[in-house]
Amino acid sequence: MKRIHSDIVQFRGSHYDFGYKLGKNLRDSLVVSNRQKGWKLKRPRFEIDVDEARVQFQRYAPSIWSEMEGLRDGLQLPMEEVLRDFGGYRVEPDKSGCSIYTTERFMVRNYDFHPFTYDGMFCLYQPTDEGYAVIGPTSRITGRMDGMNEKGLVMGYNFTHRRKTADGFVCYMVGRMILETCATVEEAIELVKSVPHRGAFSYNVLDRHGKTFVIEAGPRAVEVREANVCTNHFEILTEENRRYLKDSLERKHVIEDNRNQLIEPEAAFQFFNDSEAGVFADKYKSWAGTIHTSLYLPNEMEVWFTLGGDRDPVVFDAKKWFTGEDIPLQRMYGDVDTDLGFANMDAKLRT
Repeated sequence: MKRIHSDIVQFRGSHYDFGYKLGKNLRDSLVVSNRQKGWKLKRPRFEIDVDEARVQFQRYAPSIWSEMEGLRDGLQLPMEEVLRDFGGYRVEPDKSGCSIYTTERFMVRNYDFHPFTYDGMFCLYQPTDEGYAVIGPTSRITGRMDGMNEKGLVMGYNFTHRRKTADGFVCYMVGRMILETCATVEEAIELVKSVPHRGAFSYNVLDRHGKTFVIEAGPRAVEVREANVCTNHFEILTEENRRYLKDSLERKHVIEDNRNQLIEPEAAFQFFNDSEAGVFADKYKSWAGTIHTSLYLPNEMEVWFTLGGDRDPVVFDAKKWFTGEDIPLQRMYGDVDTDLGFANMDAKLRT
C-alpha cells in the first residue's frame, strides 16, 4: 500500500489573483516539474496556439483566461507552456476509467486514472469577479474532474474515447466551465452543446431539483439521455465507443444489479469505495485504478471525499464555506494498492 495525500486549497478573490497564487505556490513543486519531465520523454501530439486558445476562452470562459494569465505570471513560464500543461484546450485527452451513479438526492463517483496524472489538490474557490463558487478536486490544476457549485449543480465526467480528436476543450476544462457558469442541468446541457470538444466524454449532471442527465459529448456530436448510471461508453453515440467495452459494461451491470442497496448516500458511498464490491478498480498501470471516491448532496450542500478504498469519507460542509467560513483541514490522506508514482509526491515517477 502507498500512502497518498491531497492538499486542500481555499481561495476567495479574482481569477487572476487565484491563478497568480496557484502559480507562485506551485513554482517549485513536483506537480510542475513532473509535467515538464513528461514532455522530455514524449513529444506532444498537438500544437498550442496561444491566440486561438485566447479567443476560445474569451468566448466561453473569459474569467478562466484571466486565471491562466495569473498562473503564467505566478509560475514565471511562457503562456505556451502553461497552456500545454494546464490549459485544457487542444491538448491530448488521457484515457481513464470512472463510474458514476446518481439519484434525485446525490451523485457518487469513483475517479479511476493513472497515479502520475493526479494533482493531489482539492480546491474550494469563490470568485469575486464572475462565476459561481465551486468545491471539488482539481485536474491539471485549472480543471475540475468532479464537483459542486454554490447553486447545487453537481458534475462528474467519464472517459469514452480519444480517437479522431478535434480542436476543442478537454474534459476537465469543460467540467470547470459547467460548474463555474451553470446553475441547472438545462444550462449545463446548453453549454456542453455549444463548446467545441477535443475528445469523447460523458458529462453527468445533477441539480437541486433532482434532475439528472448524462450528456454524451464528442467532436462530432452531442446527445443527452436521462440516466443515472454511467461508466466508460456511450449508449446513443455508439459509433464513438472503443472496441473493448467489457470492463465498462461489467461495472455498469454491477451498479445496476445493486440499485436497491444504493438508496441512501451512506450505503452508496460505502459500496463504491469498497475494494471488493466490484466497482472500485485496481488497474492503476492500465490508467484505470480508483484514486478517489466522492459523493455530492446538492440539497444538504455536503461533499464526501476520500482517497483510496475502504475508508470513511471526509465530510465538507459546502454551505458554510460558500457563506464565508473556512475549513480548518489542510490535507487529506489515503492508501492505494500501487507502487506507481504520483505527480504531487514522487520525484522519480514509476509508470
